[in-house]
Order: sequence, then structure tokens, then C-alpha cells
Amino acid sequence: MDILENREAWAEHFEANWLAHYEKTGETDFKQYQYVRNEEVPSGKAIDLSQSKLLLVTSSGAYLRDSQTAFDAPNPLGDYSVRTFPHSTELTEIAFAHEHYNHQYVDQDVQSVLPLRILENMQAEGIIGELAETVVSFHGYTPDVRRLLDETIPQIIGLAKEQQVDAALLIPV
Repeated sequence: MDILENREAWAEHFEANWLAHYEKTGETDFKQYQYVRNEEVPSGKAIDLSQSKLLLVTSSGAYLRDSQTAFDAPNPLGDYSVRTFPHSTELTEIAFAHEHYNHQYVDQDVQSVLPLRILENMQAEGIIGELAETVVSFHGYTPDVRRLLDETIPQIIGLAKEQQVDAALLIPV
């Protein structure tokens, strides 16, 4: 099963409409954007979370304020890189570089988009078997789905394989 059904048709529409408009005007017009609509949902086999190692993945643009480069949030074409940090990181050390969601709630409580302490408590209670040591963060504003599939997702899969996880929990924003 493909992650993106009809990839070629999506790419043709993207290039002829949204991207062409951006290249001509410098404006991002999402009335011309064709959002992905798959007929089938890509998924894996069911697992017992209490016996599984779980990787936390967030599209919130989280990064370590003092030691990592922020995501290129103002870039109208998106940022397709990833950042990683230990799940034990103090919440006050984490910043968010993302201009495409309201930061009101994340400013009040980082765990609204990055529930690190909540997941650690779930691990202590036996609800999840183990939380992977490393958190994976990316910038959720990714208008070119091909780049997301070809650049970002392989990085995340590689990190998941390195940590030998059984599942990933994506916290989208």
C-alpha cells in the first residue's frame, strides 16, 4: 500500500497550481492546494502497548533552544528536516519554531503538543512498555508531500529502526 495514492497526479496538480502560483507571485494560495485524500489508510499490525517500545514523533517544530538550529518556519516552501532530543529533556529547554498553528496552548503547557511527562507516567503505570529514549520532531508545514515522503519520513523511519521501536505515536499540530 502506498503512503500517498496517485502520487504522480498529486504532483502534477501541485506543480501546475499551488507551486506555479507561488513561483509567479511569491504568495502561498491554499485555495489552489490539493490536500492528500487516500482511499486506504496505511497502517501496521495491532500491538499491545503495554509490551511495546513507543517512539514519540511530533510535527510541532520542537527543538532544543540552546543547542539546535530552529526549523526554518518562515520558509513558504517548508522545512523537511528533523530534530531529536532525549525524552527526559526539561520542558523549559524546548522551543517551537512553527508559524502555522496557534501557540496559545503550547505557551501555556508544552505538553499540549509534546506530552513527555504524561508518556513517562504512562510508562511507569505500565500502560506503555517503554518510551524510546529519543523524541523525533519535524516541522509540520510541508506543502510538498513528495519531499515529506522522500526526505522527512525516511529520516524518521531510520531513527525508529535505530531505537528498535514497535510503534510510533505521532502528535500532529
